[in-house]
Amino acid sequence: MLALTVLSGTAVAAPPPAELFYKDAELLDVVLSPSGRKLAFTTSRGTDRVALVVMDLDKGGKLNAVARFNDGDVHDVRWVDDERLVYGVVDLFDGSARYSGAPGLFAVNADGSKFRQLVRRQWKPVISDGNSDNRLLDWHHRLLKVPRLPAGGSNDEVLLAEFSPGADNDTEALKWLNTRMGTTRNVNFNEPVGTVGWLADSRGEARVAFTRRDGRQAALWRAPGSKTWTPLFDSDLMSAPFNIEAVDDAGGLYVSVHEGAAGQATLKRYDFTTGKPQDKPLVATPGFDFDGGLVIDETSGRVLGVHLLVDAPTIAWFDPAMKAFQDRVDRLFPGNANLISCRRCGGPDMVALVRSFSDRDPGRFYLFQAKPGAGEKAWMDMGAVREGVNPQQMATVELQRIQARDGLELPVWITRPADAKAALPAVVLVHGGPWVRGSSWAWEADAQFLASRGYVVIEPEFRGSTGYGDAHFRASFKQWGQAMQDDVTDALKWAQKQGIASDKACIAGASYGGYSTLMGLVRDPGLYRCGVAWLAVTDLDLYAAGSWWVSDDISATGRRYTIPESVGDPVKDAAMLAANSPVKQAARIKAPVMLAFNEGDRRVPMAHGDRMRKALRDAGNDPVWVTYAGEGHGFGNVKNRVDFAKRMEAFLARHLKP
Repeated sequence: MLALTVLSGTAVAAPPPAELFYKDAELLDVVLSPSGRKLAFTTSRGTDRVALVVMDLDKGGKLNAVARFNDGDVHDVRWVDDERLVYGVVDLFDGSARYSGAPGLFAVNADGSKFRQLVRRQWKPVISDGNSDNRLLDWHHRLLKVPRLPAGGSNDEVLLAEFSPGADNDTEALKWLNTRMGTTRNVNFNEPVGTVGWLADSRGEARVAFTRRDGRQAALWRAPGSKTWTPLFDSDLMSAPFNIEAVDDAGGLYVSVHEGAAGQATLKRYDFTTGKPQDKPLVATPGFDFDGGLVIDETSGRVLGVHLLVDAPTIAWFDPAMKAFQDRVDRLFPGNANLISCRRCGGPDMVALVRSFSDRDPGRFYLFQAKPGAGEKAWMDMGAVREGVNPQQMATVELQRIQARDGLELPVWITRPADAKAALPAVVLVHGGPWVRGSSWAWEADAQFLASRGYVVIEPEFRGSTGYGDAHFRASFKQWGQAMQDDVTDALKWAQKQGIASDKACIAGASYGGYSTLMGLVRDPGLYRCGVAWLAVTDLDLYAAGSWWVSDDISATGRRYTIPESVGDPVKDAAMLAANSPVKQAARIKAPVMLAFNEGDRRVPMAHGDRMRKALRDAGNDPVWVTYAGEGHGFGNVKNRVDFAKRMEAFLARHLKP
């Protein structure tokens, strides 16, 4: 009995359940009203749907649930003025296939009165409110901008973009919508032909129009008070001379420019007298491309600082008072990333909202109200983003920079249990895209879940990943399954050499990450004990050329202009595509494979999964197979997220046995 008591006392505690990682967050977003006297937040706390709740700070923090739907989840909440809000509604229970549909637009007062549906939801019936009439707009209108509220003023209107399907692109036209009456009015300028996107200042005045036609892209500028559009650039789809990042209310234009051997982007002001970006950068982030936007004062429209994404999100403040406040917040919550939004920013009556988080902690929201003599009582804890997550049980995340075999610098994210003392079995987790940034220093469900099961998780930012310079991005062109795959291999071998990962490894990923999983098993059969590929591109011919018999959402422009350059031409590069297409190389895969596909996926249709399953079966390697109804290119339904995670956990345990 004594021996059993001792053994039970030293047993390893069970890891947190999968539900803890994959349930919806309890506190999704918190938004200050223009005056800072009210808070709107979206929450799943105490409900099976994401609801909208308003807190009135002038009334002692009184809570008022103002919007909840039986068939949807409140999404993208914005204040029109201090008394009225607008938002969309998505249906996560239907899965991610529905999430991609248009969310419509709704408006309601902060006390829950004067509800009105303004734009229809795609695939959903109209909600009758007694006020709706034939002014209700169809689903192909999206909210573009809620104008900044002037001091002491009110506002009724928001700016919408109405898109119309085109042969190559969906073009967009602008209109103003009254959120109380449902009436619309046209903008007071001529819209450039072929406009596919807009950039507006904080007052809702369109300043930049983006056009696209016949494999060309262009940007045009409209100065404050002008009705004339002037060209900024015209280029092919892959070679814009700069990226347009932001505009301010004073007529300033901010662009990012790739410079130096690595082609890393810096933020610059655009000089209209010379017709090009200024020489001196406004913001540079060595080791990373500029990725962010302006912080605009909600009252004056003044630029206060710049949001940045480096290893973690942060803010570079230009305003001295806000810089001092950021220092104060960082001392109060040390070791965390602390993101601030504010009203009357830096003033003696400032109201500020802080989201404080880390790699091990999804974070909490805190409210600060500057009051004479309030001291630390000025702070209010608004609650955890994810209840039940104990940061002490979570893994640490770090960014390493290694050299790939050809000398290219390769960023690699390593997630491992905080108490890891020796090499652990590894899961190489390859991100999708592939032309996106894979990760950042923050709590992330997949990596934390796998680490909680005893694995070290290796996430390479292989060439093609964005955010690390134009050279890193362009080094991926026509390198699917080749140099891009070498980067994934090199990251694992580096981790093994460093004593971080053991010789037991599996590879996993979704979308392009699923493709890379299968090609890893093809090219390095001795390196991986298994592979988990979900929503995976498996047939490069089908991806690059398309098919009359298989419907997907890849545009004609993409297949005509960008895919031939970045992936391969289905005719000229047919041999290269075949050599790097998993369905045609399936006989070379000897390791166990788990495949998962979604029946509603239009980015990577089920045909990719069916063909890969058949090819593996024909080669004598019958994969573990699972499909989900109602899901698109991702898992929107919590039950499906948890189910897949548990299946993956069991599959990895069979082959890695940590």
